[in-house]
Amino acid sequence: MEQEVPVTIHNSGEPKQETPSANPIPEPVRELGSTVSDAVSSFMESEQYEQLKQTATKVKTYIRDNPVPAMLYTLGAGAVLGFLLKKKH
Repeated sequence: MEQEVPVTIHNSGEPKQETPSANPIPEPVRELGSTVSDAVSSFMESEQYEQLKQTATKVKTYIRDNPVPAMLYTLGAGAVLGFLLKKKH
């Protein structure tokens, strides 16, 4: 069973220009996204980012080597945060 599929070929050499009303992202949001993107890019190129990656590697190694103390530290931190953030009736 064969079916013919209609094909539309666009011969325009230039891509279509989007009209401003067709763009779903408002200009202030686009500017904010650009600003955040620039900030993240500059952070990822900084020395603090490298230090953060090294610290994360050290933490992973410590957790693998000492799972019980790491779990107890986490339990203690969770209990402290729970007491600090609980709702008072």
